[in-house]
Amino acid sequence: MPKSDIKAGDIPTLQTEEIEYIISLFRSTPDFPKEGILFRDFMPVLADARGLSLLVKAMIAALPVPVEEIDAIAGLEARGFLLGPVIANALGKGFIAVRKAGKLPPKTLRETYSLEYGTACVEIEEDACAKGERLLIMDDLIATGGSAHAAARLIEATGATVVGYSFVMELDGLHGRDALEHRPVSSLFSMPA
Repeated sequence: MPKSDIKAGDIPTLQTEEIEYIISLFRSTPDFPKEGILFRDFMPVLADARGLSLLVKAMIAALPVPVEEIDAIAGLEARGFLLGPVIANALGKGFIAVRKAGKLPPKTLRETYSLEYGTACVEIEEDACAKGERLLIMDDLIATGGSAHAAARLIEATGATVVGYSFVMELDGLHGRDALEHRPVSSLFSMPA
């Protein structure tokens, strides 16, 4: 698919040329991870120093809640691990890892969710979050919202609170935001599923 099907949301801190530059770095791979799926990849943005700098600037500017309402960033494996710590560091916040099942030592909490192409499980350590801590969940992509919603259930099982969600990309037509229980959501770019 042409990159022109990628649309930018409201990113007031970036100029049009900067937004177009980030979009030019996105990669689309048809039939991955299975036939009929168009995989949207922002890894080339991370490999480009200018692209990464612009993306971080845009993610911070587009936070769905004020910085002072966030105690830590929770990043989903794997691509949420790439941006989450960078954003957390820039904001002076901690980072919590939400891992794929079987990657953490015991004791963990586990949640199963549906994908657009199957099912999966995520886990966090039982003591990963402090009671009352306010977390922003971050990932590269929201499709059906299943993984982000599963992460929220895990975080809230520890006594912490999810204050919102931040994504690089959003797939249109899959209604992923509907799974996020009306919490504040930001995404920089949208594209057809």
